Amino acid sequence: MKSPSPAVQRSPPEAAWKPRAYRCVCRRRIFFRNTQCLACGAALGYVPSRHNVYPLWPGHRPQTWRITADRDGSAPLYRRCANFATAAACNWLIEPDEGETVRFCRSCRLNRTIPDLSQPRNPPLWLGMERAKRRLVSQLIGLGLPVASKVSEDPEHGLAYDFLCSVDGQRRVMTGHAGGIITINLEEADDAARERIRVVMGEPYRTLLGHFRHEVGHYYWDRLVKGKPWQPEGRQLFGDERQDYRSALEANYSGGPPEDWPQRFVSAYASIHPYEDWAETWSHYLHLRDTLDTAVSFGIEGAHEEDERSTFGPADLWRPDASNKEIFLDMLNRWVRITSVMNEMSRAMGQHDFYPFVLPHAAVAKLHFIHCVVSQDMADIPARTAGT
Repeated sequence: MKSPSPAVQRSPPEAAWKPRAYRCVCRRRIFFRNTQCLACGAALGYVPSRHNVYPLWPGHRPQTWRITADRDGSAPLYRRCANFATAAACNWLIEPDEGETVRFCRSCRLNRTIPDLSQPRNPPLWLGMERAKRRLVSQLIGLGLPVASKVSEDPEHGLAYDFLCSVDGQRRVMTGHAGGIITINLEEADDAARERIRVVMGEPYRTLLGHFRHEVGHYYWDRLVKGKPWQPEGRQLFGDERQDYRSALEANYSGGPPEDWPQRFVSAYASIHPYEDWAETWSHYLHLRDTLDTAVSFGIEGAHEEDERSTFGPADLWRPDASNKEIFLDMLNRWVRITSVMNEMSRAMGQHDFYPFVLPHAAVAKLHFIHCVVSQDMADIPARTAGT
């Protein structure tokens, strides 16, 4: 298959939101990971291009499906992902224009290495991995970001995942990104192991989806910022990513984060190195967008309120006079209201805060920059050379 051009052309998604609440043909509520309606028994499938979970009707050809609302003879036929019947329990559909020989959906095609499923511990952990990845990939597609498999679609610019296990006596598998390959240690899907690491590391938040969002941030720095007109401005905001990473990491582990990190970064980990600042801020941007999409989809109180004084204003932005300033500030301030409500809901159940962070004003400028990168809104970039 011919590799697509590295140029990224897409429509700005600032005002768009993607649904996170869905209905079956029987009008009962269904959810993103469902494969069957528990009320009426209808088969369900997720169509990534439509950003929706649909009830399905068998097609006229074996192993094909039609969206129930499109049951006429000319309606397109879909096929289930080959991972539907595996431990991954994938409910995504292969779309009509993807070809008859394609076996896996857009999310599963990103897999380069999966765990050894003959080991009893691994199948449920792989299911956790795939659920988090599908949530991430659905959001990336919804934001109009380039999502192509490095394995089968775009060897040069694509993305792929290795889900690996540490082996006794060998070097521990480290979660990270290199050249479009994201490696995630399978133990991150083990709730007990992940919580133990969170406590040891002194982190307020550690989730599997958070790992996926953080690591894909490294990929999109290389894909969207590195060597592009965004790079000089990115270096001004996040710092020069060319500084030695290993030295920065050792300094952090020996001396801890700077005392003033809460005033400058979204998290303590973001203060380690410009690469980590970008990836951490990127992950928080994805938290923001998906949280808002979900809140709006379910009509959660606070997602539409406008009578409360805003926390952030134009002076906090990367470009206070940017053309998208009002849209971004509306999203940001609604998100602050939603997360404060959700924190109280978590406390009411005796759980950790839903969003255990306080956004400093300096981080808002970085979030706005990422919003502009995602939107490919380059109108506000000062005239400079990319190599500055």
